[in-house]
Amino acid sequence: MAGRRDDLLDAAIDLLGEQGVRALTHRAVDAAAGLTAGSTSNYFRTREALFDAIVERFAARERANWEELAAHLAPRTTTDLARALAVFARDSAGRNRALTLSRYAILVEASRRPELRAQLAATGTRVNTWFTTWLRLVGSTDPDHHVHVVGNYLTGLVLHQLAIPDPDFDPMAHLDALLASLIQTQRERGSRDSDS
Repeated sequence: MAGRRDDLLDAAIDLLGEQGVRALTHRAVDAAAGLTAGSTSNYFRTREALFDAIVERFAARERANWEELAAHLAPRTTTDLARALAVFARDSAGRNRALTLSRYAILVEASRRPELRAQLAATGTRVNTWFTTWLRLVGSTDPDHHVHVVGNYLTGLVLHQLAIPDPDFDPMAHLDALLASLIQTQRERGSRDSDS
């Protein structure tokens, strides 16, 4: 039963990512999932219930993507971290494009429906925990601040690539420069503070 429900929700996520919130109807999800009319409404009686389930499934898939990255990542340098984040960014704009576009659609919907924010915040908290650890490993002494700078930059970078695709998209050098600059700036501040 969970398999069919998850398949249906995955089809809904793809539909949301490819066609936007307005296209998200029970009938459209049935068609996208290759199921008979009425299948989606058997699981989710209202559009709101469908959207809530999409957010839940989306969060699980996002966590799985980040867990896959986290399982193999123990960066020693800003370049190591930049390389891993560049792969994530390319995957987000490439093979996981529909999932990423659905993330942005869900974020916009959360601006109208505050109850969705808790689910999104839980996923964000876990990702920020990994980011904070990675930033410490590459030398950040202020990872709680840097996590927001890097995370917001990465979000904007991917959004820009989705909106205005560059066939040669490779953000590694930009990410490395950002990370190196953050670490260098904190070292310079620390040096000035210790000289005072």
